[in-house]
Amino acid sequence: MEAAKFVEFKKKITENCSKVILGKEDAMEKIAVSFLCGGHVLLEDVPGTGKTVLFRAFAKSVGGEFKRLQFTPDVMPSDVTGINFYNMKTGEFELRKGPVFSNVVLADEINRATPRTQSALLEAMAEGQVSIDGTTHTLPETFMVAATQNPLESQGTFPLPEAQMDRFFMRLSLGYMNRKDELSVMARKSTTELLGELECVVTEAEIAELKKAYHEVIVSDAVADYMMDIIEKTRNHGDILIGASTRGAMALYEASQVLAAMRGRNYVLPEDVKELAPSVLAHRLTYRGVFKQSEGSSTFEKVLNEVAVPTEEK
Repeated sequence: MEAAKFVEFKKKITENCSKVILGKEDAMEKIAVSFLCGGHVLLEDVPGTGKTVLFRAFAKSVGGEFKRLQFTPDVMPSDVTGINFYNMKTGEFELRKGPVFSNVVLADEINRATPRTQSALLEAMAEGQVSIDGTTHTLPETFMVAATQNPLESQGTFPLPEAQMDRFFMRLSLGYMNRKDELSVMARKSTTELLGELECVVTEAEIAELKKAYHEVIVSDAVADYMMDIIEKTRNHGDILIGASTRGAMALYEASQVLAAMRGRNYVLPEDVKELAPSVLAHRLTYRGVFKQSEGSSTFEKVLNEVAVPTEEK
């Protein structure tokens, strides 16, 4: 396993995306981690902080087909998956594929769609396939749902069910830019123009190689035990009603391997695990008496800090 290739991959993606959105290198790194792990990302923040722009820039950076779907209450499941329509000329039914048949699907403001439409993404995210009129259709091998949602306190939103939240590999938040970066963005040319100038900076072969290679990153017994200590703590803590799933544990393991490789190492440190745990696990939990994302995140941070970090490798 050549860690240098992961470092170069992250550098290419970050530098290319930074031509459009400034000061969000940490979010770019985590999105790249999710992408190599074959996971999906949920980016939650207030409107106008650059969520859609960041995903557009990332999609251009990695190449492949990109589709954007703006969710509203009147969007139907067939608008996501596609439909079989009757062709009057041929006298046969033909498949008209929906946006989900793309490499990167931007599901913008996913929580403004009704639960029925939200669930149309579930099979695609979990199995890499969709069923239309009883027929199963396979999605592209490189497939990622990049969803944005407004905070649940906003009007006109439908909370995502627990099962669908667990399908997201990570949940991230951008936050506002710092003063210097925001002044630069205000003075420069339009974002649309900048996005149009972006080019793909990695090849399909590079992506395929890295997706296989990260499994070779070493996770020591001490670090694996630390991961399980965190997982078990979420299942036994008084402030948490439903703890992390096995899917969540596997996601934390794989994400830690990729992050370590992107930072030039062939082994995972406890610090990698602790840094990723909030993004990978916090959204998968059900908290007692918590209705806001900020409250849930604070509870998870408290739980995480109660778990002892191993001080040396065995």
